[in-house]
Amino acid sequence: MYAGIIRCSKCGHVFADLLLGHKRLKKIYGKKYFFGNEYSNYLKDKGVLQKNFNLRLEVLKKFLIPSRHKHLLEIGCAYGFFLDLAKQQFETVTGIDITEDGILYAQKQLKLNVVKADFLKHNFSKQKFDVVCLWDTIEHLERPNLFLEKISKLTKKGSLIAITTGDINSLNARLRGKSWRLIHPPTHLHYFSGKTLSRLLAQKGFKVTYNRHCGYFRSFDLASYNLFVLHHKLFWIYNLLHHTGLINSDFFLDLHDIMYLIAVKQ
Repeated sequence: MYAGIIRCSKCGHVFADLLLGHKRLKKIYGKKYFFGNEYSNYLKDKGVLQKNFNLRLEVLKKFLIPSRHKHLLEIGCAYGFFLDLAKQQFETVTGIDITEDGILYAQKQLKLNVVKADFLKHNFSKQKFDVVCLWDTIEHLERPNLFLEKISKLTKKGSLIAITTGDINSLNARLRGKSWRLIHPPTHLHYFSGKTLSRLLAQKGFKVTYNRHCGYFRSFDLASYNLFVLHHKLFWIYNLLHHTGLINSDFFLDLHDIMYLIAVKQ
């Protein structure tokens, strides 16, 4: 398809031609990922990130049955910003991630029930969950099929799974081609369309009941950091903007290339 990006000739799924391994993944998603490599300052963006999580939670709430959907698990919880909002809606919220600094922050600062572990290897004992969320996470996973398989085992009939990820079949992705901002290996390894993700969910026992594109809030600080530092290495421009205070606000953007799916366990 593109250099290092493959489209399966049988099913149409698009993925990066990479095998990273758990040690490499842990290194990628260390502290530098949140402070320098992907974000300028993840904690500073908490307010903007929680605006996005609140939008997602408001949609999710429309599908919740209070008597049934009581226990939530977030895979890829990072610093716990979503769980901090969701704890008001559920009896219990649990998070799992491989980033040590994020988990420590969520535990100590937000007092959340989170664990630093590999989801595929972690023993949840007899814990069962009614809602499982993967916000901008599934594209980062080496084996998303195995994650969904385990999620299926941790849930019962009527449970919900909520996923956001890029849409490789969106107009913006097709127009931008290999320059689409979400083609981003080695952090983004899988590139789903509504069709390929719905098929994978169905194979693991989930039926999609909601599939829409969604927008997001973004801080001018992060947008400037991505443009001037990560893409063009123009540190001086970013530093100048940062010191003037001109980028201390946020904006809403919807390019119709992020999809939000909710599926029900059958």
